[in-house]
Amino acid sequence: MQPSTFRTGYLFVMLAAAFWASGASASKFLFNIGVTPFQLVQLRITTAVVILCAWLLCRHRHLLRIDRSDIGYFLLLGTLGMAAINFTYLYAISRLNVAAALVLEYLAPVFIALYMACFQRERINRWTAVAIAAALVGCYLVVGAYTLDLFQLNLPGILSGLGAALSFAWWSVHGEYGMRRYNPWTVLLYALVVAGVVWNLLLPPFDSFRHPYPPAAWGWVLYIAVGGTILPFGLYYEGISRIRATRASITSTLEPIMAGLFSFLFLGEVMAPLQILGGALVIGAIVLLQLRQEHDEKAPAIIRAKRLHGDEPVA
Repeated sequence: MQPSTFRTGYLFVMLAAAFWASGASASKFLFNIGVTPFQLVQLRITTAVVILCAWLLCRHRHLLRIDRSDIGYFLLLGTLGMAAINFTYLYAISRLNVAAALVLEYLAPVFIALYMACFQRERINRWTAVAIAAALVGCYLVVGAYTLDLFQLNLPGILSGLGAALSFAWWSVHGEYGMRRYNPWTVLLYALVVAGVVWNLLLPPFDSFRHPYPPAAWGWVLYIAVGGTILPFGLYYEGISRIRATRASITSTLEPIMAGLFSFLFLGEVMAPLQILGGALVIGAIVLLQLRQEHDEKAPAIIRAKRLHGDEPVA
């Protein structure tokens, strides 16, 4: 693969991380002016569905087709995945520093590793155990659990952040099936459609659109739907097509770092030194987990190549 292709891939993923981070800061701005997490979930998902569906209908109509046998799959993915991720993610942002909330969501690979160990009987090696331990210590620091009053005050936000990590982990594990059968844009659209239906049933349909928000708020809602949802997913998938998914996921850990910068510049949010240390531990742990995953994926291929060339005896 050409070096320019690699550079483009990394650039796309970094742009996706920047869009996600800016979308998180924009969400916190809306919370600060009175928009509730429930309202923003309905606004964000419904707007994203309308825009993405219109774009696919005009430009890539064939991506709208799915098999009837997969309707149940998309119902589960949109409910337990997309609908749950959006609420827990946004609620955590409304209660915590933006960067801290995103660091909690980035615990998802840790939950995936634990899931694979408990239910898929995959062995946890030494480096995976170190990464999980570092992530847990980092989580303890980033949520301010060392200060009991701060921990208790933010407990709903912390639990919601952990819920976002669990939801994202579930999405990652079960979303693989859909990605094998359909274009990622198809999976994203129908997951959003189901999530949109869910949130327009949990709340009165389109109720959030009838509130008298300031004009600037509507601009930020549109930005969150496009710049915080549709564009970053598209850029991330384009990045994966040019570099390995493992490299893309490592690069995307720039998101909480960028979110911390945006929140400091535009919202005045500041994390304590121990919280910053905790965030660094979590990000380092995720990078280590992803590197180990890439190593484990490469090892069988290397062994097969050696056997093919007669460098290693076949058992």
